[in-house]
Amino acid sequence: MRLGVYSDLAYRVDGELVSTHQAFIRFVTSLPPRVDEVVLFGRVDPQPGRSHYVLPSERVRLVPLPHYPSVTDLRGQARALRGTVGAFAAEASRLDAAWIFGPHPMAVALALAARRRGVPLFLGVRQDYPEYIRNRLPSRAWAPAVPVAVALERTFQALARRSPAVVLGEELARKYRGAGAKTLSTGFSLIGEGDLVAVEEALARPWDGEIVVLSVGRLAREKNPLLLLDILARLRERGPWRLIVAGDGPLAPALEERAAELGIAHAVEFRGYVRSGPELWRLYREAHAFLHVSLTEGLPQVLWEAQAAGLPVVATDVGGVRGALGESGAPLVPPADVEAAAVALERLRDDVALREGTIRAGSENAARETLDVQLDRIAAFFRAELDATVRA
Repeated sequence: MRLGVYSDLAYRVDGELVSTHQAFIRFVTSLPPRVDEVVLFGRVDPQPGRSHYVLPSERVRLVPLPHYPSVTDLRGQARALRGTVGAFAAEASRLDAAWIFGPHPMAVALALAARRRGVPLFLGVRQDYPEYIRNRLPSRAWAPAVPVAVALERTFQALARRSPAVVLGEELARKYRGAGAKTLSTGFSLIGEGDLVAVEEALARPWDGEIVVLSVGRLAREKNPLLLLDILARLRERGPWRLIVAGDGPLAPALEERAAELGIAHAVEFRGYVRSGPELWRLYREAHAFLHVSLTEGLPQVLWEAQAAGLPVVATDVGGVRGALGESGAPLVPPADVEAAAVALERLRDDVALREGTIRAGSENAARETLDVQLDRIAAFFRAELDATVRA
């Protein structure tokens, strides 16, 4: 199977190397040998250079699309539309299927182009799009973008009545099923079997000294990262705790200022963006617990990463968090509740049975949701739907 994949990623070219900035590309480009070739469609930055994640050189190929800086550049998208659809159309006859992630405007255009050219179409949905847009508006002047996002989501759901969808998490999948779509609910884990920490090793971590809490995520409003510092300040009133924050984003300067205001700057390490892979896995393994305080979520892969490293998790009970954690017994707390999060972490420190039970169950949950397990599930879904189409 030659599978065309479109997600709104920007690529950079440095000689023969092609790269992009989102770790999600590691998931998509791991589909071979489950498929013969992954044909990526993506906008290429006119300035040469290299991003975090280099594409494999075998069984993965990029079809360059016209560049625009971001989804907020509406004029740039409009200018790129004709060339984008044209590049896809030129490749369409060589594709056995297309997997289009949306529902942003270019994704809708390419999904319709696939339909017109008879390419079997699968949709991909990684977030509640209206909620995603609502939480990333550059200013109030962009408020009209929210009803547009609602309309685009409804368009994608209408497309999904005839084209199966691979949807991030059960909560979002229910919305698409409710619209009459056939869906596969899944995650996009980047944890390989070799990344799983042995339960015995995780249980052997000493909890009798300074406790290190790790948080990994974008430093943006919807992730509520300033709450991390308030929680740490509360914890340090009652014991020796330290926080490591891995991630970057628009709120990075505000976090450093807040840490200084609270007098806890010496107890916080801001690591910036840490690329998915060995360096990030090392951070997980050096911590005692994982803290996730988002105000809104899809199905965060960082929770599986934490569980795979044998970390007990404290997280806000929003979006797909409960579903991602499974039956691990991980403490869930209300969003923006400093005291509840602090108490939950202290319970993990003090209650050995709770901590060990959470580590064991979390490890089992992570093992059920590795990259290979999810890719096998998705590839089987594709083949079953394609076979059903042929039989029909």
